[in-house]
Amino acid sequence: MTRTRSSLAHQITYALKHPARIAPHLRRLARDTWLRLRTDDHVSYYRAVMRHDTARDPGGAVGSHNQRRWLAMGRMQFDYLVEHGLKPECRMLEIGCGNLRAGHLFIGYLHTGNYYGVDISPDILLAAQDTLAEHGLQDRLPHLTPVRDLKFAFLPDEHFDVVHAHSVFSHSPLEVIEECFAHVGRVMKPSGWFDFTFDRTEGKEHHVLREDFYYRTETLVALAARYGLKATFMEDWERSPHKQSKIRVTR
Repeated sequence: MTRTRSSLAHQITYALKHPARIAPHLRRLARDTWLRLRTDDHVSYYRAVMRHDTARDPGGAVGSHNQRRWLAMGRMQFDYLVEHGLKPECRMLEIGCGNLRAGHLFIGYLHTGNYYGVDISPDILLAAQDTLAEHGLQDRLPHLTPVRDLKFAFLPDEHFDVVHAHSVFSHSPLEVIEECFAHVGRVMKPSGWFDFTFDRTEGKEHHVLREDFYYRTETLVALAARYGLKATFMEDWERSPHKQSKIRVTR
């Protein structure tokens, strides 16, 4: 939690321990540099990253490079939310729904029409449609919508009981997270809650290749408070096999 993965010392040590990963890292560095030069902001840049990754492997684009891992990560997210208050009658907004790794379970569990998935990547949403068909969930009528930002301007006030974002803020600079905090409270019911994961550090906050961002817990708690949101660190999530941490936000 205290390592700075962007430091030269860490990169040299990691390369010596994992020499087979040097070439893939250099390819990723070249790809990311090229995409940053061709885009004007972080969301546009990461949309291009997702387009590239989805074309190669939709599961890999959301961090699961085999079907067993994809299913396990989706089940972990689903079980945690059900254990912590998600009911079939809830209206749920999933930010960064991807190709429905967890979404296919939420859709099958929630009442018809109660799942709303948004993503900045139209390409991964096409893969999400394939997931719906593969799992026979067409009659659940989920809403899948591409977005250009996290302002949620097209969504109604106080509509959602639950908002969920898994592995979204781990790829987001602070200004994108702040935009979400500034607007998510409007679409949440007064009794609603917003769970999100993030890459936690107890040392210096940093990023790797503008793709992976590491934040201190107190930074995100204070940023949420600036917009009238109470943020609680979810200690029990730390026992999960996932490497990221989780915070729950309420109005």
